[in-house]
Amino acid sequence: MLDVFSLALPFFGLILLGFGAGKLRNIPENGLSWMNFFVVYLALPALFFRLLSETPIEQLANVSFIAATTFTTYIVFAISFCIGVVATRGSIGESTILGIAGAYSNVGYMGPGLTLAVLGEQATVPTALILTFDNALMFILAPMLMALAGTENETFVGTLKQIGFRIFTHPFILATIAGVLAAAVEFRPPQALDTLLNFLSNAAAPCALFAMGVTIALRPVGRIPLELPLVLSVKLLVHPILIFLLLSWMGGFDPNWVATAVLMSCLPPATNVFVLAQQYGIYVQRASSFVLIGTAVSIITVTAFIWAITSGFLPIG
Repeated sequence: MLDVFSLALPFFGLILLGFGAGKLRNIPENGLSWMNFFVVYLALPALFFRLLSETPIEQLANVSFIAATTFTTYIVFAISFCIGVVATRGSIGESTILGIAGAYSNVGYMGPGLTLAVLGEQATVPTALILTFDNALMFILAPMLMALAGTENETFVGTLKQIGFRIFTHPFILATIAGVLAAAVEFRPPQALDTLLNFLSNAAAPCALFAMGVTIALRPVGRIPLELPLVLSVKLLVHPILIFLLLSWMGGFDPNWVATAVLMSCLPPATNVFVLAQQYGIYVQRASSFVLIGTAVSIITVTAFIWAITSGFLPIG
C-alpha cells in the first residue's frame, strides 16, 4: 500500500498545490493562458510525438483495442445522457453536457502523468490512442447533439466542417499523427531537436497537473445537482469496470494496455466539460461542480484502482 501512495501522492499532490495556489493567491484566470498554451500546444504534443515516434509501427495499428475503448466511452456517454434526459426532463443540451461529464475523462492533463508514472513507457501507445480517439468522439458528439438541441445555428454541412476542423487541428491529435508517421518511416530527429523534445516532455506532466489544480480553484462552484452522484458513479466506477470487462472478455491484449485503459477511464471529468458548457451557454455552473467534486472524489477512486492493478487484485493478465 505504501508503494501505491508513493505513486498517487506526487500525482495528486501537484493538483492540490495548484489548487492551493489558486485559492491563496488572487491570480486572474486569464493569467493561466500561457501556461495552458505551453501544456496543450507544446509540452504534451512533444511527449506524444517523441514516444510514439520511437514505437514500432505494428504496435500503433491495434484496431480492436481502439474499437473496444472508444465503444465503451460511447456506452458510458449514452448511459449518462439517459440519466440527463430523466433529470432535466428531456433537455437535449443539458443531457449532452451530462453525457460528456460521465464519459470524457481528463485524459489530456491527467492521463499521461498517471499512466506513465504507474506503468512506465509501456503505457505510451495505449495512452495516446485512447486520448486521440476519445477526443475525436467527443468532438463529434458535442456539436451534433447541440445542433439537434437547437443551440447551434449551423447547417448540417457547417456542423460537419466544424467537427473536422476540431479533430484535425487539435494539437494532441496532430502530434499523435506526426508520431505515427515518424514511426512508419523510422524518422529520428537530430540531437538538438531531440533534446528540445525531451525538455518539453519532462515538463508536460508537472505543468499540466499544477495548471489543472489552479484552473479548478478558479472555477465557480454552482449548486450541486441531484444527478451528480449518479453521473460521477458512471464516470469514476462504471467506466473503468466496463473497460476492464470488455478487454478481458475479448482477450489477447498486453496487460499493460489493459491497465492503461482502466487507469485512463477511471479519471475524473475533464475540465473541457466546463469549457463546452460555457461555449454553448448550457449547464455552466453545475458543470463546474462536476469537475471540482469529481476530481476530489477521484483521489480515493483512482488510488483504489492503482492499488487494484499493482497488487494483482484486478487480474489484468
